[in-house]
Amino acid sequence: MKIFQCGHCAQSLFFESYKCDNCGHLSGFRDEDRKMLTFDPIGDTLISDREKIEYKYCKNKEYDVCNWLIEKDSPEEFCQACQLNRTIPNLSDEENFEKWQHLEVAKHRLIYQLQKIGLDLESKLGNEEGFCFDFVVQKHDPKLMTGHANGVITILLKEADSVLREKMRKQMLEPYRTLIGHLRHEVGHYFWDRLIYTNKKALKEYRAIFGNERLNYGDSLQEYYKKGAPENWQESFISRYATSHSWEDWAETWAHYLHIMDMLETAYFFGLNVKPIDKANTLQASVSFDPYTEKDFDVIIETCVPLSFAVNSMNRAMGVPDVYPFIITPNMVKKMKFIHKLLLPKRAKKS
Repeated sequence: MKIFQCGHCAQSLFFESYKCDNCGHLSGFRDEDRKMLTFDPIGDTLISDREKIEYKYCKNKEYDVCNWLIEKDSPEEFCQACQLNRTIPNLSDEENFEKWQHLEVAKHRLIYQLQKIGLDLESKLGNEEGFCFDFVVQKHDPKLMTGHANGVITILLKEADSVLREKMRKQMLEPYRTLIGHLRHEVGHYFWDRLIYTNKKALKEYRAIFGNERLNYGDSLQEYYKKGAPENWQESFISRYATSHSWEDWAETWAHYLHIMDMLETAYFFGLNVKPIDKANTLQASVSFDPYTEKDFDVIIETCVPLSFAVNSMNRAMGVPDVYPFIITPNMVKKMKFIHKLLLPKRAKKS
């Protein structure tokens, strides 16, 4: 995520900021060019400080879950991110409301990233080939599960409960479980359909790297939950769950590719470098590039490894879990390289 600034006083702003804490000007995100615009809070109109253009907020601003902007004369009431919502929980329940807020923060960050990559983000509500989100409560239907099916990404609201999520993380023997991780994983299934299934050349290469997705998915999952991950799975898979089926290997790898790209973009905008005072130390990295503009994935991964070691060390100094508790092996790099190469034309088209 890049760093944003107030257009009135140049104070740094977060992606989710609704106003500048320094000067009090309102703020809103314009997704078409990924800029944070600011507005004088006096008056009934939103006229940007820098450009003097009038905007309106996404309708979900009234719930404090979206600060994205829409052109004033646009017929749309919702921004592109919120147009992807098909189902939201009953907001009269205060617990539901707070959890939905957490889900929307993660979802908006996901959409920012997918837009930067240059992927097509059509809402399934207007285009059957698009995708959408169902944020649902499981208690009304015990069969409901977090997952993806035909463009519908379902996320159980309980995943936004940090206590329950930690309980599930331990039960599933996972080193990491977050809302943004769920969203990145499930949207990966959708983009498998869009990027792999319809591309014979990509599908052939995919099968050589990830395996045969034609193996029965249900049987594969049952086998995984019965026997667990194979011995030495860490050599080729980013997680235990990735071993269950080729599709899950893809979705897990896709999610981690997005993790790495977001981590490096953030480091780039903060000008972070890793230069241990021990000159013999090989853990050195200069994050001097935006990863979304870098064609060579080797450069990205060689920069990511020292950076993740450094931030993990900072977390350990504070007694909290690692930011990125994973070891990237050559086999995993090969899989991420495939994704990176697949997405390069999207970025070129976007730019």
